[in-house]
Amino acid sequence: MFQKILIANRGEIALRVICACKDLGIKTVAVYSEADRNSLHVRFADEAVCIGPAKSALSYLNIPAVISAAEITNVQAIHPGYGFLSENSDFAEVCETSGIKFIGPSPEVTRLMGLKQQAREVMKAHGVPILPGSEGILRDAEEGVELAAEIGYPVILKASAGGGGRGMRVVRDAEELPKLFVQATQEAGSSFSCADIYVEKFIERPRHIEFQVIADNYGDVEVLFERECSVQRRHQKLIEEAPSPILKPEVREATMQSIKDAFKAIGYTNAGTVEFLMDTDGSLYFIEVNARIQVEHPVTEAITGVDLVKAQIRVAA
Repeated sequence: MFQKILIANRGEIALRVICACKDLGIKTVAVYSEADRNSLHVRFADEAVCIGPAKSALSYLNIPAVISAAEITNVQAIHPGYGFLSENSDFAEVCETSGIKFIGPSPEVTRLMGLKQQAREVMKAHGVPILPGSEGILRDAEEGVELAAEIGYPVILKASAGGGGRGMRVVRDAEELPKLFVQATQEAGSSFSCADIYVEKFIERPRHIEFQVIADNYGDVEVLFERECSVQRRHQKLIEEAPSPILKPEVREATMQSIKDAFKAIGYTNAGTVEFLMDTDGSLYFIEVNARIQVEHPVTEAITGVDLVKAQIRVAA
């Protein structure tokens, strides 16, 4: 087991990791910006290192500063929490080359899951159901019009590197697609520094189901059931319920098995969440993989009794 872990985050998730480490007898190192000097996570950790000014780009997102803090405090591992550097494959790679364990999936898997269109094709290849859509990035609006005609309106344009509803546009007819394509690409480029867009069938009034996964380094993958998060505002989840009150047992079992098969095939390790949309007929369709612990993880902990943060640490060790 690790002797000391650095938490590359702040606030609630940093405190959550500190609590898990204390239970496991592991020393903790907090990092903080100048604005967070008196924050709870700084006070509760065994050690704390200032890594820069208030602006997150100069502190919590500053990879050299985080790695330097890890090296001067002699930690064996870094827990990234969620947000900030948690799904940054370059950061995971730097940790690896620095001889520090990144508590999360490998850099290769994180990179593979980081682009939604790429993840969509990987999941499709391993039997996970996906919505009809483009098999790659759209070259231009004209290709989008052609594919939308084949798929059938309405369709949705999505940023491959997107999240939080940014870089997304619902298209209901061919006339509006070129204009919305420009809007989506511009928003994707400014939000994610990647303007790549793909298209898929849009489901009216969908339900949103996500499956929690934990996988070890020996090919064992466990799917800890699902959380339903259909109550949202502007693509942000408001209420999580587990298990889903509407998911049929046979669909649950089939989906869990397809996730296991896919994660084993790509060599996924540590925690992750696989998100799906449910159509009115009860069918599930893959959206994306969040290659990290999620804000909503305590909902799964409440129904399974599994401490997911401790599981992350044990898997990494």
